[in-house]
Amino acid sequence: MTEQKTQDLNFKIFNMYSLDEINVEDPGLKPVINLNTKLILKSHGRNTQRLGQTKTNIVERLMNKLSVAGHRGKKHKIILGSSTGKYTKNMMIVLGAFKIIEEKTKTNPVKVLVKAIENSAPRDETTVIEYGGARYLQAVDVSPLRRVNIALKNLVHGASDRAFNKKKNITQSLAEEIILAYENSGDSSAVRKKNEAEKQADSAR
Repeated sequence: MTEQKTQDLNFKIFNMYSLDEINVEDPGLKPVINLNTKLILKSHGRNTQRLGQTKTNIVERLMNKLSVAGHRGKKHKIILGSSTGKYTKNMMIVLGAFKIIEEKTKTNPVKVLVKAIENSAPRDETTVIEYGGARYLQAVDVSPLRRVNIALKNLVHGASDRAFNKKKNITQSLAEEIILAYENSGDSSAVRKKNEAEKQADSAR
């Protein structure tokens, strides 16, 4: 009876993709990439406490970033009709991208996403410090949670830019961007931004 219950609990997200075999290789990102299995990934915004994002599945966090794909800096500069605040529409974009990824890579798309995040998460960045009336760039280490947030933001922004006024739709662009980041390709916008941030930090040391 106990074995039957255990088998029943080993379900897949959206009854499509299993998360049991996925491992986060980067030790710094293990505590902040949530791969807990739920049938429907919908937290209803309840994880608002400190470090609450670590309790939200990584696929849902990617979907949440799609809602603000037009954000550049601190302002919403680009108006996009493809991604809205609707959970159903945004999650269908993610699941559509996952189907394309699975067809092209023959690999679990969530595993591809996790590897893409690891490849596009910057380890160093710069901040501005003021000393004696002058402003300087200073290299700083990036916290694990911020590394994941930056990687997800850059993946979504890269996909958004690929689809904006182009023939490709946001679903195809998101799949392409994740695959390129998974392969650590220089054609990936997220990987390029990571490399630029780390080079700038090296020069500011």
